[in-house]
Amino acid sequence: MESYDRLLEAITPSSGPSRDVHDPATGELIGTAPVQDVADLERAIDTAVAAQPAWAALADEERRGYLHRAADAIEAAAEPLAELLSREQGKPLNGPNARFEVGACVAWLRATAETPLPVEVVVDDGENYAELHYRPIGVVGAISPWNWPMMIAIWQIAPSLRMGNTVVAKPAETTTLSGLALVAVMNEVLPAGVLNIVAGPGRTVGDALTKSPKVGKIMFTGSTPVGKRIIEASANNVTRLTLELGGNDAGIVLPDVDPAAIAENLFWGAFINTGQTCAALKRLYVHDSVYDEVVAALVEVAKNVPMGVGLDEQNVLGPLQNRGQYEIVDRLVESAKAAGARVVLGGDPDHDAVGNFYPTTIVADIDPHNDLVVEEQFGPALPVIRYSDLDEVVGLANELEVGLGASVWSADRDRAREIAARLQAGTVWINSHGGLHPMVPFGGAKQSGYGREFGVEGLKAVAEPQVVSG
Repeated sequence: MESYDRLLEAITPSSGPSRDVHDPATGELIGTAPVQDVADLERAIDTAVAAQPAWAALADEERRGYLHRAADAIEAAAEPLAELLSREQGKPLNGPNARFEVGACVAWLRATAETPLPVEVVVDDGENYAELHYRPIGVVGAISPWNWPMMIAIWQIAPSLRMGNTVVAKPAETTTLSGLALVAVMNEVLPAGVLNIVAGPGRTVGDALTKSPKVGKIMFTGSTPVGKRIIEASANNVTRLTLELGGNDAGIVLPDVDPAAIAENLFWGAFINTGQTCAALKRLYVHDSVYDEVVAALVEVAKNVPMGVGLDEQNVLGPLQNRGQYEIVDRLVESAKAAGARVVLGGDPDHDAVGNFYPTTIVADIDPHNDLVVEEQFGPALPVIRYSDLDEVVGLANELEVGLGASVWSADRDRAREIAARLQAGTVWINSHGGLHPMVPFGGAKQSGYGREFGVEGLKAVAEPQVVSG
């Protein structure tokens, strides 16, 4: 797929129901996506079931080789993939955005291929001997979201294939082309039937995927309400689940920080992908003694970060991917304004402009229970809450039902780690927020889901443990 036009041609439906896809930055028509149904899904599942025994029969080294070849194929098509991703999702080519995301697909495939998972000898005492093996589950259903549609799909697909499963992927309805293109490129080198994709509505195709008795595992990244529906839908078959659900990550800034030194990391922790990241920093608690300085330093960084159409090389922030998300952010910021919070940057969108652009917004002096704080905004609006009592702010950070990530910001790393141990979150970062590594397990606490992805734990999560004793 050496060109954008060839890539788009490869995924454009020649027949059947379809829908137009528009650029969220410009409104321009960029392509046509298929709208498939449950019958299409059933055919894809049957294809995956038929292909799975031969795939599982390959040596681990052979499957690892296929992952590397898939990474090579993505690398060769990196620029057209990034262009399509930018046009459909809205994220700019540069910065931690479209090119970065395609590069992450390559990196995660290679890391997954190279992660060792040896047989574990669990007992060997002279009288008893037992080994723990990890066998394929069968077919994995991979349901990916619209914010990082390629990278998160790879997080689901790569470990599933490595462990001998076949995959039926369902991309988000608003980033269908990105998902189709990624799979088309990978299928240039993978055996037929190993990786399948069906593009259809969540309420029909997604629901049928989670209910299918032929699917042994569901991996889902998305909202907590949808995750709960998946739990219910899959219960009858006792389907294995990995759920990475909604977050509303808290950051706590201690009084010993240098505001200017942490401002850029704070900004990107909150505003990466224009705030459309599950594990972004979404509510920032700053000690009273440094509050004004931190807010000022954060504004100084934020006001100089360009936002605009993703294909313009200078931009590093883009539009919100869909109008529904734009309206959520707008509602929450207006709620903060109505309650008397101080908007120190942004908060003044042009509702009549083309594209789903919401300006980079920082809201200060806000009540800790305002809607903008306690609801997940999933966009470029950060509430900054003033605190003076550490025990109180730890309680505020922990009081929500979600717990995906959190961060502590301090010049004293040991003190930061003590506070991290008190936070109810799957990951707590020190002096950064949201950074991920393919060997470091990632997942949520409380209603942010369960199960872990990445590294050895991620491989085990898409396999069936089997003890061989004797």
